[in-house]
Amino acid sequence: MTAAWSPATGSLDIKTLARLYRSGALKPTAVIDALYDRIAARGDDHVWIHLATREALLQQAAALEATGPTDDPLWGIPYSVKDCNDVPGMPTTNALPEMTYVPETTGQAINRLIESGALCLGKVNMDQFGVGLVGVRTPYGACSSVFGEDYISGGSSSGSGVSVAASLVSFSVANDAAGSGRVPAAFNNIVGLKPTPGFISNSSVSGGGSLKSAETMTVFALTTEDAVTVGRRMGGYDASYEFSKPEADTVNLGIGPIPLQFRFGVPACAALRFFGDEEAAKLFAAAVARLEAMGGTKVEVDFTPFEETQKLLYGGPFIAERAISMDNVVAKYRDHIHPVTLSILDTSSDHTAKDVFAAIHKVAALKRDTRASWDEIDVLVVPTTPTIYTKAEILADPIRLNAQLGIYTNFVNLMGMCGMAVPNGFRPDGLPQGITFLAPSWQDSKVASFGAAYHRETGLTLGATGNPQPV
Repeated sequence: MTAAWSPATGSLDIKTLARLYRSGALKPTAVIDALYDRIAARGDDHVWIHLATREALLQQAAALEATGPTDDPLWGIPYSVKDCNDVPGMPTTNALPEMTYVPETTGQAINRLIESGALCLGKVNMDQFGVGLVGVRTPYGACSSVFGEDYISGGSSSGSGVSVAASLVSFSVANDAAGSGRVPAAFNNIVGLKPTPGFISNSSVSGGGSLKSAETMTVFALTTEDAVTVGRRMGGYDASYEFSKPEADTVNLGIGPIPLQFRFGVPACAALRFFGDEEAAKLFAAAVARLEAMGGTKVEVDFTPFEETQKLLYGGPFIAERAISMDNVVAKYRDHIHPVTLSILDTSSDHTAKDVFAAIHKVAALKRDTRASWDEIDVLVVPTTPTIYTKAEILADPIRLNAQLGIYTNFVNLMGMCGMAVPNGFRPDGLPQGITFLAPSWQDSKVASFGAAYHRETGLTLGATGNPQPV
C-alpha cells in the first residue's frame, strides 16, 4: 500500500482516488480490502442491509485492473445503494424483509454506474418504503449521525448518508420525495444532489418509486464536484420510464464560477423557524453573512407559497399516490409494516379524486405565486433542516417531529425544483447543520455551482473523516 493513501483514513473523494488510480499509486483491490476492514471496525452500525462479500468485490476489482484504468472518472470508485433501488444479484427489501426479492436487471441510472466500472459494495438502510425523514422506521436498526450516537442520521436515506460520511464508500445512490436526499447530508456533514425531477430516471427504483410524479433519484457524496460527476453519469432521458423528461438530455450538469455579485433569497424573518434551536438559527445567520462576504446580496422573499406547498405533501392527498404502488404490499404484509409507516399509508383512503385535483391546482397556483420572487434572486437559500432530534425524541413523537424536519424540504419536488444540500458548520455540541441552494427546474448546474463555491468557502473537512477538501 502506498504511503500516499492510508487504508484506515485515506480519503475516498473521487478526485483523489481517480488521481491515484491513474498514476498507478493505488489499485481498486487495495481500496476494497481497506474498506472491508473499515466496515468491520465499525461493528454493527445498522448501515448495511446487504453487504457483498469481500471476495466478490475483490474479484470485480481485479477484473477492472486486468484491463487498466479507463478515462471514466467512476472507474474503480466504491459506492452504496439505498435498498429501494435494484442492483442485479443483490436483494431488494425496501426495509421490509418479508418482501425481499433478488432482481436480475435494473434501470438506466444504475446500469450506467455498472458500465462505468464503479464498484457497488451493497445495499444500505432506510426508512421503510422511503416514508420518513428520520431513519428509525426500519426493522434493521436505526443508524446514528456520525457525530452523535444518540442522534438520528436523517432519512429516509439513512444508510446512504452514514456510509459516505463514515468513509465506507465514495458516494451513495438514494432517492428523494420529501427531502431524503438532503436531510442525511445535513446531519452527517456531506453533500446531497437533488436534481430536477425527471433528470435521473427512476427506472432503477423498485416499482419505479412510490411518489412517481415527483420523486427523483439522488446522490450523496463528500464534495459537490463528486456528486455532480455521479449525477451527470446517471442522468439523461429514459424512454422506458414514463416520468423521465426529454429535457434531461439538454442539461449539461456541471460546476462553473458563480457571479462576483449575486442576489440570494432567504425566507422572510417571520417565516424562519428553528423550533427553539438557537444554535441552528445562529449557524444559518452565519451562512447568510458568509454569502454576503462572497458577493451576495440578501433578499427576503415571501415564503408563504413554499410553506403552503410543503404542507400538502403529507397533509394533503398526495399521499394517495404512494398507495398506488403500495396497496398490494400493504394488503399482503400489513402485520409486518412499521406501525408509523402504516398509519401514514392508511391516510391515503381519506381523500377523494376531487381532493387530488384541488391539490394539483393549488400547487400550480402556488408555483405561479413564486415567480415574482425568482425574478429578484439567483438562488433561494434555506436551512436544510430547522434542527436535529435524538432517536428517543423521534420515537416519542414520530409524526409531528418528522413534519417539522421537512418544512424546508417538502415543497421542492412538488414544485419541480432542483437543489444542492451542502455542509454549513457545527454547533457547540459538535452536531452539524447544512444549508440548501434551490432553483427552478433545469437550473441544476446553477445550484451545484453555488453549493460548490459555498462548501469551499467554509473550509470544512469531509464528512466525519477529518480529511480536507481536495484541491
